[in-house]
Amino acid sequence: MINIDELKKKIIYRSNYRGTKEMDKLLGTFVKTYIDNLNEKDLISLEKLLDIDDTNLYNFYNDLKTDFAIENNEVTMLFKNFKYKK
Repeated sequence: MINIDELKKKIIYRSNYRGTKEMDKLLGTFVKTYIDNLNEKDLISLEKLLDIDDTNLYNFYNDLKTDFAIENNEVTMLFKNFKYKK
């Protein structure tokens, strides 16, 4: 059984401490916006999204070429369509 609160804490931490300041802000804001509206399946998808390196995530977000196909699901589409305001 998955502990949803622990998973959320892990996701929040990982989204804010990525390695590049730009991705910390983008992913941190994205996660903060959506995390409380996601079900267990979507939280697992979000955790998988966070496993992707910053360069490929940045490229995916900006419609640039990625080194591999990124899974098409609710969370990746939310991320892709997320409007980040600096």
